[in-house]
Amino acid sequence: MTGASVALLAGTVSTLLFASSALPMVIKAIRTHDLRSYSPANLVLANVGNAVHCIYVVHLPPGPIWALHGFYVVTSALMLLWWLRYHSGHRGVATDGRRLA
Repeated sequence: MTGASVALLAGTVSTLLFASSALPMVIKAIRTHDLRSYSPANLVLANVGNAVHCIYVVHLPPGPIWALHGFYVVTSALMLLWWLRYHSGHRGVATDGRRLA
């Protein structure tokens, strides 16, 4: 195995691991619409960071980094949009409809 193929394999495996680690939070957000535990500042900074990182990624040859970055761009944007949508509509109400103190 050459150094390039080892690097490609490592990039593919790490992409799958990182994406898999983020999927539970995305699935929970889809299922419950409960994003109260997410900081809006963190979500905004993640999206700004992804936008700036795009400048770097587009100058790399296509590969696992493109897939990983694409995944982060999509999930970060969705989490921010969902936070904006569900935060304003569910203020003071639990996901099961109970009023929060």
